[in-house]
Amino acid sequence: MCMVIFAPLFAIFAFATCGGYTGQLQVSVDCINRTESDRHITVSFTYPFRLDQVYFDAPMCDGKRRERHHLTGNYSASAEFFVTTAVFAFLYSLLATVVYIFYQNKYRENNRGPSLDFMVTVVFSFAWLVSSCAWAKGLSDVKLATDANQILLLVSACKVPTNKCASVHGPVWSGLNTSVVFGFLNFFLWAGNIWFAYKETGWHQSNPRYPVRSTSEKRASSFQQKPFASQASVDHSGGNFSSQLVDLGHHASYTQMGEYNHTGPITFTNQI
Repeated sequence: MCMVIFAPLFAIFAFATCGGYTGQLQVSVDCINRTESDRHITVSFTYPFRLDQVYFDAPMCDGKRRERHHLTGNYSASAEFFVTTAVFAFLYSLLATVVYIFYQNKYRENNRGPSLDFMVTVVFSFAWLVSSCAWAKGLSDVKLATDANQILLLVSACKVPTNKCASVHGPVWSGLNTSVVFGFLNFFLWAGNIWFAYKETGWHQSNPRYPVRSTSEKRASSFQQKPFASQASVDHSGGNFSSQLVDLGHHASYTQMGEYNHTGPITFTNQI
């Protein structure tokens, strides 16, 4: 139940905070000639964080010329992998919820549904772990590439001591930090669900807790129990078992020489 409720929500928070992010920073360049200064240089970047395609124009402080600078780095691979994992996990969670509620009989038919669910859960757990770690490293690199001090190093006018360059404000990282947190929360959620998905399969019942006796052992045990069963039937019938033995003793007996005895107990005589 927790998986059905929290998995879609955590997946939504993960790809929404990462895929919908837009960052912005602002720097200022003060030239000796105030008319050439620019105190509102804005640099904007967004998902999927192809920073090498982001550029800004800065004054050169030697006239009214301006130069264009590009940021460094392309971190789209880790970001897109993270968002793709979140989107597919969200879609699978919705599909699993519908199957659990409306198609429970077909889900358990031939154990295919639980087995497939178990394998998919393992795959998503591994995908969440890898994508979250990759995106955490990618986010660290994005923060470094968009640092105001690093950007000001690209501006040639800031290398002149007489010019003054400073950071006005930097990006807000709370959204991307939240995406990393939800990435690892999704991993723990899916990894914890592995055991419950495994219990739904029949694999954990394939090895019985107590050993099963073989066919020969069963036959031997049933053979040993037959005399007791017959004795119990004699006892419950109300008859006298000893009297039956006495009656058996009055049957006629034959000796080896062919003599016939009507009254005595059964005896066998061996004559040489």
